[in-house]
Amino acid sequence: MPMIGAALMAATVHLGYQGIRSWLPYVILLPLMAFLLFWAGRAKVKVTDDELWVGDAHLPLKFVGEIEVLGVHEKRRALGRDLDPAAFVLHRGWIPTALRVHLTDPDDPTPYWIFSTRSPEKLATLLRQHATQT
Repeated sequence: MPMIGAALMAATVHLGYQGIRSWLPYVILLPLMAFLLFWAGRAKVKVTDDELWVGDAHLPLKFVGEIEVLGVHEKRRALGRDLDPAAFVLHRGWIPTALRVHLTDPDDPTPYWIFSTRSPEKLATLLRQHATQT
């Protein structure tokens, strides 16, 4: 939808001007909107020595419980009818797989984190290895 909005804005300017000013908005607005969508949709998932970071949120690894790798169909169900409203969700529609990490912190009302990741098996293995080390 934002790309359509940028195209409509460019078309509106195109209607009012001739020459270079008629196509210049397309050259500026469409790449700008593509960049803004890319920038807004980025979220880094990383594991440090003692925390799991998903975007700007972080979870101490001592509170990581059960870890589930979710394929395409499992992700759809987990984000649909099986979703707990109190869960932390970072969903990126263009990434087909996800990871669900249950929390063991008794003071945290969030039951689990579910987030999209391109390599859920690798991340799950890394989190499980850290759990066995502590």
